[in-house]
Amino acid sequence: MSKIILAYSGGLDTSVILKWLVEKGNDVIAYIADVGQDENLEAVKAKALATGASKAVVADLKRELVTDYVFAAVKANAVYEGRYLLGTSLARPIIAKAQVALAHAEEATHVAHGSTGKGNDQVRFELSYAALDPALKVISPWKDPEFLAAFKGRPDLLAYAAAHGVEVKASAGKPFSEDANLIHISHESGILEDPDADAGEGVYSWTVDPIKAPDAQTVVEITFKDGLPITVEDRSHGLSATDPLDMFRLLNDLGARNGIGRVDMVENRFVGVKSRGVYETPGLTILLAAHKDIEGIAMDREVMRLRDMLSPKFAEFVYNGFWFSPEMDFLMAAIDKSQEVVDGVVRLALYKGNVMPIARRSHSSLYDQALSSMDIEGGFDQTDSRGFIAINAIRLKAHHVIMAKRGKKVTGLLRNGNGK
Repeated sequence: MSKIILAYSGGLDTSVILKWLVEKGNDVIAYIADVGQDENLEAVKAKALATGASKAVVADLKRELVTDYVFAAVKANAVYEGRYLLGTSLARPIIAKAQVALAHAEEATHVAHGSTGKGNDQVRFELSYAALDPALKVISPWKDPEFLAAFKGRPDLLAYAAAHGVEVKASAGKPFSEDANLIHISHESGILEDPDADAGEGVYSWTVDPIKAPDAQTVVEITFKDGLPITVEDRSHGLSATDPLDMFRLLNDLGARNGIGRVDMVENRFVGVKSRGVYETPGLTILLAAHKDIEGIAMDREVMRLRDMLSPKFAEFVYNGFWFSPEMDFLMAAIDKSQEVVDGVVRLALYKGNVMPIARRSHSSLYDQALSSMDIEGGFDQTDSRGFIAINAIRLKAHHVIMAKRGKKVTGLLRNGNGK
């Protein structure tokens, strides 16, 4: 008999897996991660015990999720493939970390999860297990030939649940799947598998339809210190927060009420499969917009350029499950260094799905109004620009000469006439 820590959600898959592992003679402890999924987790715990778990443990991970994972992604401006804000991806490593800790506390030899063999989560869980404790054995039923032979699809799972007294929801469920946490709600599969099908308003369950959002702007101010938010103030309604979890919840509420954070996209899974995801990420959308804006005034240009080259890699590592890796340690050290003087306040207007930075100020500001002004001379000698342009023109002139000798035209000249 093996002692197994099973990442348990209370859904059909993990409930059947729990019963199946118990029927095979294992001692299974149900591990329930509270990452802000807005469920009755005590009911989930009771269901796990009724299904055969020897113990059920609920781990409250919400605050750590915000401080150690969400805020790290904000400092990196991490967005996968330019659009996905990594809501599920950021939650998986913290879940795996707490699961491994529970395995140590319970002296368990195995950890298990219910992720399928086609998705990203299997990789995120198992790479995290390997990094945190290579000695733990991993049970992944959806890659187990015996399990796959017994359960070819949802009907088999439902039949097994009925035969073994496993409680399932009476409804067959929504025509798509959802994964919710404090960061976002993701919607995929089912009717969403057709990328040409309009998801429709019925898919969204958190954010209000932007068309039906308030007709007045909500003005928010976010204060940053070393790239981290330390205060969120809703100037329109007189609300504020300074605790990290409270700040993020306030931003979620403001974003949801204003129809902010909806994304409908086709993305590239790590395993090589394309998938369509519909996401609602209200608070993090606001926070990222504010962070990018304060960097504009407080971050050195060359540091920003280097960090911006690292941001897509950071997002890729998170998405692909390499949170606990030497390359991520390296990136985080570099990104933390880049944020040392990213201080200040950003004022934003929220309106019908839009996040619009409208003002900012910083004690670390690198902005010099006199130097930038078109109205005053300031300390900038405009005649210096003649030499600056001449030096930068040398290689362009050389290129023109070479192309002319070869009888070829220089393409791309004067693409537009607006000086941009």
